[in-house]
Amino acid sequence: MKQLTLAVALGLVAASGVAQARDSIEIVGSSTVFPFSTAVAEQFAKKSGGAAPKVESTGTGGGMKLFCAGAGIETPDITNASRRMKKGEMETCIKNGVTDVTEIKIGYDGLAIAQSKTGEPINLTARELFLAVAKEIPMPDGTFVPNTYQTWKDVNPDLPAHEIEVIGPPPTSGTRDSFVELGIEKGCLMFQGIPALKKKDEKMFKEKCHTLREDGKFVEAGENDNLIVQKLQANPKAVGVFGYSFLEQNADSLKAVSINGVVPTPETVIGGQYPMARSMFIYAKNSHAGQVAGLKEFLTEFTSDAAMGADGYLADKGLIPLPAGDLKASQDAAANMKTVSVSSLK
Repeated sequence: MKQLTLAVALGLVAASGVAQARDSIEIVGSSTVFPFSTAVAEQFAKKSGGAAPKVESTGTGGGMKLFCAGAGIETPDITNASRRMKKGEMETCIKNGVTDVTEIKIGYDGLAIAQSKTGEPINLTARELFLAVAKEIPMPDGTFVPNTYQTWKDVNPDLPAHEIEVIGPPPTSGTRDSFVELGIEKGCLMFQGIPALKKKDEKMFKEKCHTLREDGKFVEAGENDNLIVQKLQANPKAVGVFGYSFLEQNADSLKAVSINGVVPTPETVIGGQYPMARSMFIYAKNSHAGQVAGLKEFLTEFTSDAAMGADGYLADKGLIPLPAGDLKASQDAAANMKTVSVSSLK
């Protein structure tokens, strides 16, 4: 009888260990979403009295690799993303046993081009932005030649004669993906013959219209967007690329560069007037909900009106809130941990 009682007790301990194999949430991913996840982590810890989730800034692409590496609790529970998960990333997840993933849209962000407030104003079109940082530029006969522009004045005589210096994120960053797709690609498509090239040869189109300079005119600054802010503050002639929230948080020292005559604001981002607007997401592993303490509760806090609502604390951090209907959909996805389908991804 004693042996049976001991066996039952050990079984209960083991079951308890499986139920909560880790007592703190681990989050990786986008540097743009990082401040928002960190703010929610702090509020969650205050309200629950439990351990604060660990949030690491790895970039969107880096976060997806870590998140999709496996389903065990030695892997992250959540990844932040400043773009939607790609179909290939979800397929990697499934291949490695991460079969059920909840997708939650958390809000909007304008991809800002910014400069020091003390710098001579530079206002650009998407075409001019492309000409400044593309590795190759198209000719009227359909060929491409190496980009030799050295100053903004070379790009457009009406722009300042400053050396071109655009400071931006590395290829692992979702902000870099958005910069290329929402800014550089749009500029490339303004040249004769490029729309036809996109239809005819998608691979060649991306090779020519998505590849940035490697001669020092486009400077990769790592995954820390605050480093870009510091470089702009130190160099009034440079421009930088990061999320709108970082521009808003540093409005005392930085100003927006307009794109096609429009600057990023909550109104122009939500209304679609600003050309480089994007949605932001978090992704959670459904299989970890029963193994990691507080995971579902954390998602509930993240999507709450108090956090993501129009007057929520994340808006104070620079998040551009979702419309009411979209917010309700995100709250529903979090509450029910709805699995995103592979077919819905690109």
